[in-house]
Amino acid sequence: MPQIFPANRSKYSTGRLLRWLWGILRRHRLQVCLNTLLGCTSVVSDFAFIWATKWAIDIATHKADAPLALAAAVLAGILLSQLSLGFASRWVKALLGVKAQNHMQLYYFDRLLHSQWAARNSRHSGDLLNRLELDVGDVVDAVTETAPSIVAVSIRLVGAFLFLYSMDASLACLSIAIIPCFIVLSKLYMKRMRKLTREVRDTDSRIQSILQETIQHQMVVQTLEQQPAMVERLDRVQRHLREQVRTRTKFSSVSSAFLSAGFMGCYLVAFLWGATRLHEGTITYGMMIAFIQLVGQIQGPFRDLTRFIPIFVNAFTAGERLMQIEEIPLEESRGKARLTPPAGVKFQNVSYAYTPESRLVLDHFSYDFPPGSHTAIVGETGAGKTTLIRLMLALIRPSEGEIRLYDGTRETACDAGCRACFTYVPQGNTLFSGTIRDNLRLGDPQASDGVMCEALTDACADFVFKLPNGLDTPCGEQGTGLSEGQAQRIAIARALLRPGGILLLDEATSSLDTETEKRLWQNICRRSEGKTLIFVTHRTGIITPDTRILYLNK
Repeated sequence: MPQIFPANRSKYSTGRLLRWLWGILRRHRLQVCLNTLLGCTSVVSDFAFIWATKWAIDIATHKADAPLALAAAVLAGILLSQLSLGFASRWVKALLGVKAQNHMQLYYFDRLLHSQWAARNSRHSGDLLNRLELDVGDVVDAVTETAPSIVAVSIRLVGAFLFLYSMDASLACLSIAIIPCFIVLSKLYMKRMRKLTREVRDTDSRIQSILQETIQHQMVVQTLEQQPAMVERLDRVQRHLREQVRTRTKFSSVSSAFLSAGFMGCYLVAFLWGATRLHEGTITYGMMIAFIQLVGQIQGPFRDLTRFIPIFVNAFTAGERLMQIEEIPLEESRGKARLTPPAGVKFQNVSYAYTPESRLVLDHFSYDFPPGSHTAIVGETGAGKTTLIRLMLALIRPSEGEIRLYDGTRETACDAGCRACFTYVPQGNTLFSGTIRDNLRLGDPQASDGVMCEALTDACADFVFKLPNGLDTPCGEQGTGLSEGQAQRIAIARALLRPGGILLLDEATSSLDTETEKRLWQNICRRSEGKTLIFVTHRTGIITPDTRILYLNK
């Protein structure tokens, strides 16, 4: 059964996750550097504004000798620069941020498409989609936006402390008294929040899996009249998610309340300190305003860090889930096989079971499909007919034995690179959303309209020519708008466009009537002359006298 969520307990250390995030950061260093530069420039601009504010107030209270208009012009210039920095920051995020997310999503999408079929199939597709969408976004935001912000916040903290220290050392030290408490609480907070966030994200994956599966199989749900049951199932998991979110929010709120109380206390002390010094006449009004602003500049970074912690908790959780995708093994391939058609397939003492606990589907099976031969695979359900096809296509690997492809001059072990020798038509409806032309060009991207029409004719799909839009007729998801038989014939035409020398069909004509099926098989046999034809069927009426028959039983 597909795995919907991983174990709640993390197997990744903080150090390993940080190294992984550093690798992601290096791939997007342009955006990271730009955001860091903009953030640091913003810090300098803020400090300049504090200094200019103090200077303007001192001029207004006759504590400094300079034109007030000059101070106003400096303040206006600083405000204009802050507006420009905000504008630039939004554009960097809008342009490079989308590019970074697309790049990372493309990387994991490509990796999944090249992963071992059996290993990838052990995870629910809804869970994988959730990771490709939400987890990628969390990691990219943390690396390209939050990490540069932390650099800017750190510079702001150090700069504000030194600025305040130059004005009043005692107040500067007092304003950072909350740091030890902040560090202790942050460590405890991170550990607990990682666990809670992991649970929330896993339940969120389960919700997406339920939504996707139910919509995909809506006809089954409706015909079984199980709509209320599916709604109740979703509602039950959603209630569980709300409870998890409530628990996480309660913990986060209590933690934030403690820190906020500390910040408020420090701010109050700074205000009273400044008010007392102002009353005594030891500081100016400008210095009083600067005190208040600088204390805010010191405490602001700590407030930002409390905001950044949940972001990095989400990024750590998302990183764990994306690292699990990276652990799905990739297919082994020595490159595309270059065998001269027709090629043959040879099974040598092959055994296979889908799990270590399940029965052997094939037990020391040996058979030779010679080049140019036509072979029908027949047998009872569960005898291993589809398994045999999957082994040929290297979607699964034998537990024992070997599968080899050969032509008149050479022989090679069967792996993912050998798929160039095959043309495969699986069971069921396998059309993609798009036009009929789009689907056909998956078989041969360079096929002309004439070649496509010829393949449609051989696949008994000439009904396409009578459609108002012909090849440009749109298909919905899984061929919506076409009958099962029509979709099946278009899928066969798509396969006929592929140049592989071995044609594999797995119950590919099961939705056709007898007359159409016979005509189709005549066309396939004619078109596959000089090729190796292997097909799984329950209908013995299509088997010709010169067709070899392989009987499989449990």
